[in-house]
Amino acid sequence: MSLSKDAKLVCGITLLVIPTIMYGGWTLLGYLTHGSASPMPPNLRLDDTQWALWRAGHAHAGVWTILSLLLQIFLDFARVSPALRWFARIAAPAAAILLSAGFFGLAFSVAFRSLVYLGILAMLAALLITGIGLLRSARAAD
Repeated sequence: MSLSKDAKLVCGITLLVIPTIMYGGWTLLGYLTHGSASPMPPNLRLDDTQWALWRAGHAHAGVWTILSLLLQIFLDFARVSPALRWFARIAAPAAAILLSAGFFGLAFSVAFRSLVYLGILAMLAALLITGIGLLRSARAAD
């Protein structure tokens, strides 16, 4: 198995974003341990709801980024048009960014809720395109 040039490009860019997720985890660790395990962000005060939204944003960023990397591989084998394939390739990592940004933003303003919904819709589209494309590919192989 070998990755297509397009999958390599999107995976490479996506992998370069992962250090921001790592930094977020390091920051949350500092906040959770009150600075004993890593430096605590200065002047950051979160209530219970804000703390939950930050944890959700960070967790979804990591999980959805890994999912978007897997979808890049699956899309190489999916039977879909080139335009839909590119849409799904971009939508999946964009969804990880949009959803997590929405959670982080919601910690401070309800105006960010649209990012959550946009992220959900983007990932849903990428999953449906990829899933249907793989089923079409499997059916064509029979």
